[in-house]
Amino acid sequence: MSKLLLIDDDQDVLYSIRRNLDSPDLELTTASSGEEGLKLIPQLKPDLVLMDIRMGGMNGLETLRRIRLLDGKLLVILMTAYGTTQMAIEAMKLGAYDYLLKPFEVPKLKEILGNALKAARDMKQVVSYQPLLESEDYELGIVGRSEPMQQVFKLIGQLAVSDATALITGESGTGKELVAHAIYHHGHRSTQPFLAVNCAAIPEQLLESELFGHERGSFTGATMQRVGKFEQCHNGTLFLDEIGDMTPATQTKILRVLQCGTFERVGGNAPIKVDVRIIAATNKPLEQAVAARQFREDLFYRLNVVRIHLPALRDRREDIPLLVNYFLKTIAREQKREPKSIAAAAVKALEKYHWPGNVRELENVIRRAHVMAKGDAILPGDLPPEVTGTGAATASAAALTTEGATGDMATLARQLFQLAKRNPKLKVIPAVERELVIQALKETDDNQVQAAKLLGITRATLRKRIDKFGIQRAMRIE
Repeated sequence: MSKLLLIDDDQDVLYSIRRNLDSPDLELTTASSGEEGLKLIPQLKPDLVLMDIRMGGMNGLETLRRIRLLDGKLLVILMTAYGTTQMAIEAMKLGAYDYLLKPFEVPKLKEILGNALKAARDMKQVVSYQPLLESEDYELGIVGRSEPMQQVFKLIGQLAVSDATALITGESGTGKELVAHAIYHHGHRSTQPFLAVNCAAIPEQLLESELFGHERGSFTGATMQRVGKFEQCHNGTLFLDEIGDMTPATQTKILRVLQCGTFERVGGNAPIKVDVRIIAATNKPLEQAVAARQFREDLFYRLNVVRIHLPALRDRREDIPLLVNYFLKTIAREQKREPKSIAAAAVKALEKYHWPGNVRELENVIRRAHVMAKGDAILPGDLPPEVTGTGAATASAAALTTEGATGDMATLARQLFQLAKRNPKLKVIPAVERELVIQALKETDDNQVQAAKLLGITRATLRKRIDKFGIQRAMRIE
C-alpha cells in the first residue's frame, strides 16, 4: 500500500482531496501546516508528499527545503493558485517532483500522483546482482550463474562505485532496467532521486519537454512553466531507456548536458546547470545507427563509456531453472502461499524453447502456467503449446509444405500476435525476420548462398539482414 502525506491549511481542500483519492491501495494522512507535516514524516515514512505552497506559519518553500534535508529521495508535489509567481518556480528548482495549479481536475491529479508513486516505488526497489539464488532477502533480483551473467555482475559492481556514464545493450526483455536499478542502488547517489524515461514511449514532440521542461507559451498547450526530468533529478540518476529512438534535436541537447552539465528549457534562453548521472539503454545496434547517420557519433562515444551487454536468454539456457525457481518463489510471496514445484519434463521444454521475448517472456509463461496448473506441480501440459512444440503449433509447422500451408501460416501468425500481446515491446516482423535468418544459417551450416536460397532472397539481401540485426556468426562461403 502506498502512503501519501497531504499538507494544506485549507480544510476544504483536505476534505475534497481525501474524498476523491479514497482507495484501499492508498493510505492518506493529512497535516494542516508545514510544521505538522515535518513531524509526521519520520514516523509515517510516506512515499509521496502533496503540499500547498502558501500556508500559515512555515510556507511550502521552507517546508520543501527541510524535507529535502530529511530525505533526499522523498518526492514532493506542490499545489498553488499562483502558478506564474516566482515562489512556485523557485520551489520547483529546489527539487519538487511536479506542481498543480488550483483549482485542478481530479483526473489530472490522479495521473500526476500515479506517475510520482511509480517513481517512488522505483527508487525503493532494491535490486540485487549477487548470483546466489539462495539469498532470500532481495525483493527484485537479476538471477543467473552463467558465465555471461558473471561478467554482467562484475561490471555492475565496478560501475556502482563510480559516476561513469553507462550504456546497457541487449534485446527487449533481457532486464536492462533492472541493471540500471542495480547500478543506482549500489552507488553513492542512492540517497538521491532515480527517474526513468522511456524515449520510445513518449511522442517525439513531447520528449524534449519531458526531459528539459518548457517555458509558459513556448508551444501550443504550454499554459504554464514545466520543470523537466533533468532538473527533477539534480544530484541523482536519470535512466534513458530506448535511447536509440531519440530524435537528432534531442540527441544534441543530451550531448550538451553530458559535455557541459547545462541545458535550456524549451522556449527558454537561460542556461540551467545540473549534476545528473546518466544511464542509457537500447535494444538497437547503435554502431549501425551511427554509420547510417541516424545517431550522433559524438553522443554515442559519450554514452558508451562503460557498456554492459545483456545476453539473450537463449544464450544462457543454464540459467532457466534458476529463473523458473525465482519466479515461482516470487509468485508464492505475492500470493502468501507455498511455492509450486515444476516437473523436470516441463523444465526441459523451457530449456529447449528459443525465447524471442527473453526473461520477460519466461516470467509471463511461468505466471500463466501457475494459473493453469491443476495441482501443486506445473506439468508440461500447463505450458503454452508454442513453448512445448505440441498441438496446433507443431501441426502448423509440419504442414507448411502441404496444400494447407496458407491456413496453417495464418494459425502461426495468430500465435505470434498472441505472443506480441503478452510482450508489448516485441516487434513481430523484425523478430520473426531475425529468427528466420538465424535458423536458415544454422540449417545450412552458415553457408550464405544456401541460406539465401532457403529464405527465397538474394545473397546480397541476406547480408543486409545479417548487418541489420547484428547477427555475429562465423560465416562460411562456398
